[in-house]
Amino acid sequence: MPMKLYVGDIVQTRKAHPCGGNQWEIMRVGMDFRIRCTTCGHQVWIPRVKLEKSIKKVLVSNAPEEVQQKENP
Repeated sequence: MPMKLYVGDIVQTRKAHPCGGNQWEIMRVGMDFRIRCTTCGHQVWIPRVKLEKSIKKVLVSNAPEEVQQKENP
């Protein structure tokens, strides 16, 4: 089952970007994701499967209100 990721989420990756940052903002979701490094602003297109494997944790979730209420009754 795919991870629930939303536009605006900030995720931490296992490996650091060459600029030294490991935090990324999700800009587009779907089969392919567009993510932006929060340190240098570099944007990357990456397949969902590859991104999900590289995520260490979700730092900031931008989930809609109704989804948050279902997860935390």
